[in-house]
Amino acid sequence: MAIRSEQSRQAILHSIMKLLDEREPDSMSIQQLSIERIAREAGVSKTTIYRWWPNKAAVIIDTFLENHILATPVRDDLPAIDALREHLTSLAAVYAGYEGRLMAQLIAECQYDPATLEEFKKHFWRPRREAVKVLIERAIEEGAMRGDRTADELAERIYAPIYFRLLFQEGSFDAASMRASFDLALEGLAAA
Repeated sequence: MAIRSEQSRQAILHSIMKLLDEREPDSMSIQQLSIERIAREAGVSKTTIYRWWPNKAAVIIDTFLENHILATPVRDDLPAIDALREHLTSLAAVYAGYEGRLMAQLIAECQYDPATLEEFKKHFWRPRREAVKVLIERAIEEGAMRGDRTADELAERIYAPIYFRLLFQEGSFDAASMRASFDLALEGLAAA
């Protein structure tokens, strides 16, 4: 039973990425996507989907996370400042593609649906923020960043340009632009 269930779960996750992939001929937006359509594409019942997820937002967020975390690791085997730079660059590379447009849609959904916002914060935002916070705290301990601000305040200054570019579709996500943005943020964040 567990193998079959995991196969169904993977079919659901794969189906969502296919349905939301703008490169596919029958793709759709997050808003257009329904549990019924996901079930039909995955070859499972709606009950199977609801066994693992309470709503559409939760299953979309899990689908996104499954792919996103692998592509944007927060490494602990580098000096913290290098790990931050690498994470920022990898995040920008992911957001430069169709997954960035999916993230923008998901953030937009959160603006008018409190349940989606809570799912997003619970499963995506808070865990990723915590991982970055640990990295920034390590950078402070290593003397690479100033210690008179909280890790959350520093993270906002580092990551805000990515989300600005993502939501307003202004500026580039290329590696050189992201490194320059990071270096600019560090000029105000660096240890004295």
